[in-house]
Amino acid sequence: MAKTGESKALVIVESPSKAKTIGKFLGKKYKVVASVGHVRDLPKSKLGIEIDKNFEPAYINIRGKGDVIKELKKEAKTSNRIYLATDPDREGEAISWHIAYILGLDESADSRIVFNEITKDAIKNAVTNPRPIDRNLVDAQQARRVLDRLVGYKISPLLWRKVRRGLSAGRVQSAALKIICDREKEITSFVPEEFWNISVLLKKKEGDRRAFTAKLIEKDGKKLTVRDKQSADVVLNDLASAAYVVSKAEKRERVRRPFPPFTTSSLQQDASVKLGFFTKRTMFVAQQLYEGVDVRGHGTIGLISYIRTDSVRISAEADAMAKNYIRAHFSEKHLGNNHYANRKKDVQDAHEAIRPSDVNLHPDDIKDSLSSDQYKLYKLIWSRFLASRMAPAVFDAVSADIVNGAYTFRATGSKLKFNGFLSVYQTAIEENEDKMLPELVKGEGLDLDKLDAEQSFTQPPARFTEASLVKELEEKDIGRPSTYVPIIATLVERKYVSRLKKTLQPTDLGFVVTELMEKYFNEIVDTGFTAALEDRLDDIETQGVDWREIVGKFYDVLKEEIKVADREIEKVELQDEVTDEICDVCGKPMVIKHGRFGAFLACSGYPECKSTKPIVTKINVKCPLCGKDIVARKSRKGRVFYGCSGYPNCTQSYWNKPVDKKCPKCGSLLTEKKTKTSALQCSNSECGYRE
Repeated sequence: MAKTGESKALVIVESPSKAKTIGKFLGKKYKVVASVGHVRDLPKSKLGIEIDKNFEPAYINIRGKGDVIKELKKEAKTSNRIYLATDPDREGEAISWHIAYILGLDESADSRIVFNEITKDAIKNAVTNPRPIDRNLVDAQQARRVLDRLVGYKISPLLWRKVRRGLSAGRVQSAALKIICDREKEITSFVPEEFWNISVLLKKKEGDRRAFTAKLIEKDGKKLTVRDKQSADVVLNDLASAAYVVSKAEKRERVRRPFPPFTTSSLQQDASVKLGFFTKRTMFVAQQLYEGVDVRGHGTIGLISYIRTDSVRISAEADAMAKNYIRAHFSEKHLGNNHYANRKKDVQDAHEAIRPSDVNLHPDDIKDSLSSDQYKLYKLIWSRFLASRMAPAVFDAVSADIVNGAYTFRATGSKLKFNGFLSVYQTAIEENEDKMLPELVKGEGLDLDKLDAEQSFTQPPARFTEASLVKELEEKDIGRPSTYVPIIATLVERKYVSRLKKTLQPTDLGFVVTELMEKYFNEIVDTGFTAALEDRLDDIETQGVDWREIVGKFYDVLKEEIKVADREIEKVELQDEVTDEICDVCGKPMVIKHGRFGAFLACSGYPECKSTKPIVTKINVKCPLCGKDIVARKSRKGRVFYGCSGYPNCTQSYWNKPVDKKCPKCGSLLTEKKTKTSALQCSNSECGYRE
């Protein structure tokens, strides 16, 4: 409790790590506590929406949050001012609104503070500029929550009855699944077409005798595609009768402009391509960088701006900071004057693009304070932001057309003239870059070094990776930055898609569910409808449109479709997946079944044999006590741990994943425990060995 006469303000944030960082900036006159996410939500055990009362949500305090709520109320009573400092987005605004309800605060009072980055200046500026809770933001979140609940709780039970327990449908999830299934159908139905690439290796007759490649592009001034070997042989025969002569040679400057700074989706895509990160890993590490890292010499500081944004806007202060850095570390010539437009004209522009909080904190200078993943992602964000404020790269580009009778070949080349933004951010280098042609003059003849004809076939479209799916969803305006990670996670968890060498492949179950959704709930999986609905939901936020009206129109259609689907859909019999496991009782192969509590193994001889066993994942490590396999298991609370497959006869277990390596100090197994200073540690807590 505050002492008599002592002023004290309460600041409520979402995460404990953020509370720790902000607390250091604000000092002793402020108490910073965390709500640990949402404190109120719709109940899990029922629909929780009073449809007859204009879709009124029946919010309840979340189970397990009693102690947090009690602490918030206790601190609120002893504070002379309360600031709601949850994340600066729809979800954060809704959390602040729910906290205000629990604490009995007036939502129209100036109690809401927002900041785009967790730095001392940003936090202190936010505290001096509080505002009321933005009800439009809250209603935009409520509309999405209610719509998702209606779709999930009305369609999912239907799928349980007609297909299998544990399935789910979702407003965005089902549209994303259809995109993946449609791509797989394209791949399956794709018919390769043959074509031939014809090229020549040429040299000047004198002077610079470097060989260079030219590719066949035209015949008699028209684009030429060679479809088969017979046609290729005709071309090769024709080429043998004439000489190679330069018909055109051009030199020009070519510029490559830098990309805009990252949005959430472009960060996920680039981290996937350049770092090999899945979207979940990217967002987990980005959240750490945003909430605060203990940097030697600087204390705990948020290293990047807010990570959920679809804006490429940068503040004037951040722009000036970057340009000063470029002047100091590069040159005036490296300064750019780039202007970027948001993908959507009406995008909510409250947030900046993702950028470093302080560009002067070079990734290499703070590398020792970061984990490996943190360093890699921070360097990617830092480099992309700085590059976006820099001048384009300039290339000397040349192209030459070379004729042989009726046929025209083209050779191209280029050489970097000015690195510009490429000095900090590398893009995919084109094949012919930094590869100049010899000096060619119109009318000069060339010597043939080699003539090549290569058979090729058109390729089917590639399966989606997480990165390319995110790009597709963004381009089709389906979902929002905060939804991409949970969408993909749900599709994998529900066994609708499987990961195959980093690509997403729909399963038979995924196809079955999508076909049912297409037939009976077409507007939910239709990308055009989903995008239009997403825009209407954005109108709640930007224009104050009544959210209940949007929900009502959607539900009127949904309830009629559910009636039809329930009446017409026959029970779908899915083929059980046969495994290599053999039943211990009768010796028949076991199959994967799905029950109320998830997947399990059951004897294929059912009902004659009713033997079952849990599904376990081997990790190729033997138990040090009995020699049997160590397997991954789940506790009653869903936490993964590792235990001996000989349980209950052997009770050896580990919370951290063991590796096939013994501690050189005590002989116990080493386990994975990734920290800033070590990757492995001894499983014996009394030993303390790390490496």
